[in-house]
Amino acid sequence: MSFTKASVRDAEVEGRRVLVRVDFNVPLADGRVSDDSRIRAALPTIELLRERGAKLILVSHLGRPDGPDPDLSLAPVAERLGALIGTDVRMAPGLVGPEVEALVDELGPGDVLMLENSRFEPGEKTNDPELARGLAKLADLYVNDAFGAAHRSHATTAGVAHLLPAYAGLLLEREVRELDAIREHPAQPMRLVLGGAKVNDKIGVIGHFLDVADRIMIGGAMAFSFFKRQGVAVGNSLVDEDSVEAAGDILTSAAESPCDLVLPVDLVLGREFSAETERRELDGIEVPDGWMALDIGERTAAAYADAIATAGTVFWNGPMGAFELEPFAAGTRSVAEAMAAAPGTTVAGGGDSVAALDKFRLIDRVDWVSTGGGASLEFLEGCELPGIESLLDAGAVGGQ
Repeated sequence: MSFTKASVRDAEVEGRRVLVRVDFNVPLADGRVSDDSRIRAALPTIELLRERGAKLILVSHLGRPDGPDPDLSLAPVAERLGALIGTDVRMAPGLVGPEVEALVDELGPGDVLMLENSRFEPGEKTNDPELARGLAKLADLYVNDAFGAAHRSHATTAGVAHLLPAYAGLLLEREVRELDAIREHPAQPMRLVLGGAKVNDKIGVIGHFLDVADRIMIGGAMAFSFFKRQGVAVGNSLVDEDSVEAAGDILTSAAESPCDLVLPVDLVLGREFSAETERRELDGIEVPDGWMALDIGERTAAAYADAIATAGTVFWNGPMGAFELEPFAAGTRSVAEAMAAAPGTTVAGGGDSVAALDKFRLIDRVDWVSTGGGASLEFLEGCELPGIESLLDAGAVGGQ
């Protein structure tokens, strides 16, 4: 399926104020950006607009603040972006209002202004019309390049897009094309590797791919929702109790589908969630009292790696265990290495999967690494994403 929304490539931007929704929800350490990959992902759109003489106003959220929080200011992000593009990026004191409008009025072609954290404003998450109007007042047109936030109906992703001519940024456009390819016509055999904690977050994507994939492999803490539903002892393992019933429904659906839903057959245990804890390999899945499973075992990891190696398409979302603790990183490392070596099309989505690929220095060896976790899952299950649906249709000329 071709991309059906208007692209920033087709927008007339010279001398015009362009509000760009970016996804700069990046980790900070000691007041500095510790991982700038999301900033770098937005550079093609930013550079295109600067080269074409646009006046850029960037807006993003950062973290989950409950009101203004100096520790979650976007000032360090503005500093890092300025270093990457070789020009000063001015920092606004807020999101909307007279002071921000005055700074926008001072912008020249190619200049960049960073608005303050959008979630400092309570109206962001409620898609407040007044906040959306305040944002629209700053610009002549809007570009959404934040695929990772496109599933949210917020003021900066949907509200303002209905008030200005709205275009897709280069990153958002690429995300949709890459994910649409594996949703609509993946090379077969199609296989999914799903981890993390919550089954409920992945019900939709599992339901869709039960009719598309030939194998879905489960790891991470979400496996224990399935085990508990089956009556398997899980010891002190992390279980999302709200997902146990959903896991049972998935098991029933999988039994009636041509897809093979695969659960771990062995585990790696620890006494507690710590790199220093006592470690034990379990040839089986019945977790004794006083222990918790923190990784898939060697046999499971080998089976998942073999399935990845023989797949036409693989989508991976979620780690296989506590990969941030080195004694329990082997399962996730095995999946990451298999993804990197696989001859088929490989796509990874979700912050933890991306963090794992980065940790193991394999991120450049996967065909596509999505910047969206929840957004990629919702897109793959066929949901309409508000941040995409609100954009102009391709061929529209409004605002050009």
